[in-house]
Amino acid sequence: MFAETPARIAKTQVMKIAGLRQRFGIAHALCFVLLVALVALRIIDPPPLEDLRNRAFDFYQFARPRVAEQRPVVILDIDEASLKELGQWPWPRTLLAKIVEGVTQRGAVAIGFDMVFSEPDRMSPAYVADLFSGLDEETRKKLRSLPSNDEVLAEAFRQSRVVVGQAGAAAPPTDPDREFVPQAGFISRGPDPRPYLLSFPGLLRNIPVLEEGAAGRGILTIKPERDGVVRRVPLVMVAEGDFVPAMTLELLRVVTGSGPILIRSDEAGIAGIGLPRLQIPTDHNAHLWVHFSPHDRARYVSAIDLLRDRTPPDRFAGRLVLVGTSAIGLLDIKTTPVDAAIPGVEVNAQIIENILTNAALWRPNFAIGAELSAAVLFGMATIVMTPIISAGAAFVLGGAMLILLAGGSWYFYLYHNLMVDYTFPLLVLTLLFFSLIFANYFREEEQRKRIRGAFSLYLSPALVDELAAKPDKLVLGGEQRRMTILFSDVRGFTTLSEQYKSDPQRLTSLMNRFLTPMTNVIISHRGTIDKYIGDAIMAFWNAPLNDPQQEANACAAALEMLVRLEQLNQELEHEARESGQPHLPFRIGVGINTGECVVGNMGSDFRFNYSVIGDSVNVASRLEGRSQEYGVPVVLGSATAAAAADRQFATLEMDLIKVKGKNEPEAVFTLLGGEDVAGSPRFKELEEIHRQMLAQYRRQNWTAAAEILARCRKAAEGFGLDRLYEMYGWRIDQFRATPPEPGWNGIFVYDHK
Repeated sequence: MFAETPARIAKTQVMKIAGLRQRFGIAHALCFVLLVALVALRIIDPPPLEDLRNRAFDFYQFARPRVAEQRPVVILDIDEASLKELGQWPWPRTLLAKIVEGVTQRGAVAIGFDMVFSEPDRMSPAYVADLFSGLDEETRKKLRSLPSNDEVLAEAFRQSRVVVGQAGAAAPPTDPDREFVPQAGFISRGPDPRPYLLSFPGLLRNIPVLEEGAAGRGILTIKPERDGVVRRVPLVMVAEGDFVPAMTLELLRVVTGSGPILIRSDEAGIAGIGLPRLQIPTDHNAHLWVHFSPHDRARYVSAIDLLRDRTPPDRFAGRLVLVGTSAIGLLDIKTTPVDAAIPGVEVNAQIIENILTNAALWRPNFAIGAELSAAVLFGMATIVMTPIISAGAAFVLGGAMLILLAGGSWYFYLYHNLMVDYTFPLLVLTLLFFSLIFANYFREEEQRKRIRGAFSLYLSPALVDELAAKPDKLVLGGEQRRMTILFSDVRGFTTLSEQYKSDPQRLTSLMNRFLTPMTNVIISHRGTIDKYIGDAIMAFWNAPLNDPQQEANACAAALEMLVRLEQLNQELEHEARESGQPHLPFRIGVGINTGECVVGNMGSDFRFNYSVIGDSVNVASRLEGRSQEYGVPVVLGSATAAAAADRQFATLEMDLIKVKGKNEPEAVFTLLGGEDVAGSPRFKELEEIHRQMLAQYRRQNWTAAAEILARCRKAAEGFGLDRLYEMYGWRIDQFRATPPEPGWNGIFVYDHK
């Protein structure tokens, strides 16, 4: 009524769980904040995020590289074999002119040089004439009259369609007299594309005679990513303030004979590059995502084979030719997602293949918006769904999202050449899942602490620890074991409560002051509080963990309860005296019994308690009721008394009784003290005299029993047995007047609880 009943405990737990849900709502809010922060982080796009995205795209190309079904480009390779036979690089440009003439005669539609001729050829005749001091004047004149090697190469350019390379420079031009005049024209549709383009202050150019003879000029710059891998290349750049095409794009412009190159832009940046019948997808910086195929020697023709006329007649017919080098010493080696090392000229060849076969990868400007939308959508679903579904369902949901994201991204790459990033949405899901898992962990930990705090008020710490460590024990069912059960009750509680009928709050406070020390004593002696029944307490020993000292611990708890009760009464008496209020001391009766019981979680599937049932429990309750009649604070069952006596407790047999509802008689004992009392001469004397009195009483020798009873009263002074001996005196008088039935053996039958 006034203590923590199971109903109140359940209500309290519901309120605490509601509070935990509110705390978990904070976890929801934090996850929403985390989601917003991750979206902002993606908009900023720091290098680690870009690296993660690029690695995913690399895996796609590594797993399914492009199959080069068409080879519109032939690489005229200045390889190791050519250098070995023709000498070290650079070669005389007359030799390069022969290469241009040979390729043109064999039907090449255009030639691109993957190199820059930024200085005159030092092997030109005029240069040689001034270099050698031993030449006669006539020879010098003849040499000076010959055309330079650069003029020979320029003439070969004019007889063909040749695009020469340039390189972006970090410094402005140093020759103010040489004006940069772009050959390729540009038109743009949309906002100004310049802010999105790769820009160079200067330009490393070819010597004028070669640029004038070439049909086009384009930048060779291939800019690897931070990790050194070439994934995308710029098609249009800004150099010295003007638009400049990449060499590959310029080569295609020359071949198609088109006019200006179209740059399409929108608010997100560059949307694509256009040539007649060619729409080239790019990213917002006009970079082409190259769809690489593995390194293929079939693209290459050795320069020495061309010069020695060892190539098939149609090898160059109808194809674009790139002149470059695979020689290691010339340091033009690149890393791609497919190959650890390929010549840079092959990268340019694959760029042209990508454009001409519509095989280039495409990462449209709307991809970022789609990825952010997916991250927000799946992130919201994760935040909302994860806390309200089971762990298995959450695992399935996470797996389904992973498959949808990664599978969708793979599908778009495989069938549409689209580069859609799944790593960022997956990163968002992972972080949110882990955040919710940690929130759930801390929530469960907080709940476990709250459960420990709540249950430790009426369960032993051992049980609380076991329940926290092994929650599977919270199921219906029990086990049979020998246990010791204690019941205690307040004597005269009705009279006590009448004092506070106008102030029930004070009565509640008073009962809590009483129940708290009683509970602490039981728990400190390894007991478990089963329940509070108004002013009564039920506790037990030897569960859930074995307690070989269960009887001794229960008896020690009962004795300390009496000590703590006396201390409480002294405090209350002092308070009553200070306030001028009457003082009614607490008095309790305690019944303790040991026997076989069933202990476990008892109740229904909806609600259950860890409790104990059995005949021994009922007997313990009956013994507590007998304490008032015997006038002693503690009544023990025979099994408890036998074990307690073995462990040096002062126990005294009081009677042999049959309680209501029981057929078997039970010897009942009282507990007078601990080892100090049990070993004292006064108790030993009392124990012997008391034994003699009981023996004469059960033999129906009333006169001898009455005589010994007088001696018992004298020996029991200070032990609190006055009422017990008064009861025996009354019984002896009654039996003298009305003897018991024949066959009576000293058993007293109680017809009430």
